[in-house]
Amino acid sequence: MGAAAPARHGPNQDLHVFLDRYCAEHPEDVTVVTDELSADQDVTAVVWELAARGRDDLVVCRNVRGLGVEVATNLFASRARIARLLGTDEAHLHETYQRRAAARMEPRVVAAGPVLDRVSAGPDVDVRTLPLLTHFATDRAPYITSGIIVACHPGTGVGNLSYHRAMVDSPTSLATSLHSRGHLWLMLLAARERGQSLPVAMVIGGHPLFMLAASARVGADVDERTIAGGLLGAPLEVIETPRYGLGVPASADFVLEGVLDPETAAEEGPFGEFTGYSSNRSTNTMFRIETILRRGDARLLDVVGGNSAEHLNLARVPRESEMAEKLKERFPSVVRLHYPRSGTHFHCYVAVRQQRAGEARQVMLALLGWDPYLKTVVAVDDDVDVGDDASVLWALATHFQPHRDLFVIDGLPGSALDPSSSATGSTSRLALDATRPEGFEGVRAGISDAAMARARAVLGDA
Repeated sequence: MGAAAPARHGPNQDLHVFLDRYCAEHPEDVTVVTDELSADQDVTAVVWELAARGRDDLVVCRNVRGLGVEVATNLFASRARIARLLGTDEAHLHETYQRRAAARMEPRVVAAGPVLDRVSAGPDVDVRTLPLLTHFATDRAPYITSGIIVACHPGTGVGNLSYHRAMVDSPTSLATSLHSRGHLWLMLLAARERGQSLPVAMVIGGHPLFMLAASARVGADVDERTIAGGLLGAPLEVIETPRYGLGVPASADFVLEGVLDPETAAEEGPFGEFTGYSSNRSTNTMFRIETILRRGDARLLDVVGGNSAEHLNLARVPRESEMAEKLKERFPSVVRLHYPRSGTHFHCYVAVRQQRAGEARQVMLALLGWDPYLKTVVAVDDDVDVGDDASVLWALATHFQPHRDLFVIDGLPGSALDPSSSATGSTSRLALDATRPEGFEGVRAGISDAAMARARAVLGDA
C-alpha cells in the first residue's frame, strides 16, 4: 500500500451510512427493537423468534442493557438482501458476486478515519470495555462473533482476512480459535518457525461488502482486501494501525491491534457453532491486545451465531458462487447450485441437464473433491428447484434407488467443527443421484398457467 492520501473515508464504505440509509429506504425489511434487552441471549432470541415466524429482517436493538451502544444484527440472514447489496437479484447472485469479486483493487491508505476517534494503548487497554453479547445459554462467555482478523504472511507479506470467534481472556488478551486451519493458521506457523509472534488486527464493524469479502474462498496469494475493493467498486479505504501498520477499514467501529502468540494457549469454548451444536473444539490461540481503536459513535455489528441463516449465508454465498463458476466452466450441463440451510455447510444440491449418462455423478465427484466441508451432494434434474428442500426430497423419493444411485468416499479431510467427524476432522462423503435414470417412465402432473391465473383471481388476497 502506498503513501497516505489526505482524504477521509468515502461515505459509501461507512457501515453507519449504510445502516441509516437501508433502514430509511427499506423499513419493511428492518425490525427496530426499542425495549430494553439483556446482553445475555435476548438479541439472539429476537432473531430466533423472527425466524420462527418466517422472517429474516435486519434487526436493530436500540437499548441493550450495559452495552452503551446500539446493536445491529441478522444483516446477512436474507439472500435477497445480500443480492441487493450487490445491486442484483437472487437469480443472478452467484455470477454478480464472482464478477465483482474478480475486479480486484488494491486498498487505498488514507490519513484519517472515524476509527481513530479514540485510541487506547499501553495501560489504557482493557478489552472488558468492549460491548459483547452472550448468544446462547451454553456459551462459555460473551463472544465477539463478527471479528475479522487482518494479518500479513511473515514471509511473503501477502495480506489475509478471516473470521474467528473470540472471548475475553484477560484485560489485555482474547482467547480465539483458528479452527478452520486456513491461511491465518499457516501464517501463525510460519511466524513460530521464525521464533516470532504474528502481528494482527481484529476489525469489528465494517461495511457489509467488506465483511462478505472476508468470507471469500481464494488462494493464499490473494489479499481479500482487494476483493473488498471489487465488491465495493472502489479501493477499500484503510488507515494503518499505530503499532504494526496493518491496513484496516478507516470507518470501522472497533479495531483491536496486537499479536497472536504461537506458544501460549488461552482456553475458549464452548460456543454455539454453525452446526447447531456448541463446540469446544478450538486451537485455543492467545491474542494479546496492545492497542484499541474505536469510533466515537461506535455501534456493535453482531453476527448471529449457531446455525442461524446469517451465520450460514455469510459463508455460503461466496462458497456457492465459487463452486457454481468452477462447475459451469467444466460442466456446461450444470444449471444451478444451492447449499441448503438445513444442511448447514455440509450438504449441496446441484441441478443438471445431463447430455449423457453418468454426467451427474461426475459433477458430484467434482463437488466432493473441491469443497472440503461437503459431506453429501444430491444431483437432480434441471426442472427440480434446488432452493426448495421439499422439491429435492421429492426427487429423491421418486427417482432414486439406493442400490444403484449412491456412492461413498471415505477418509477425507472435513470440518473440525462437525461433531460427527473424527477428532482430526476426517469424514466420509456421500453422493446421491436423484436424476431420472435412462428409460425412466413418468410424466409430471401439472396445472395449466391459465387455471392457476384464474385461481389467483378468485382467491385474491385471501
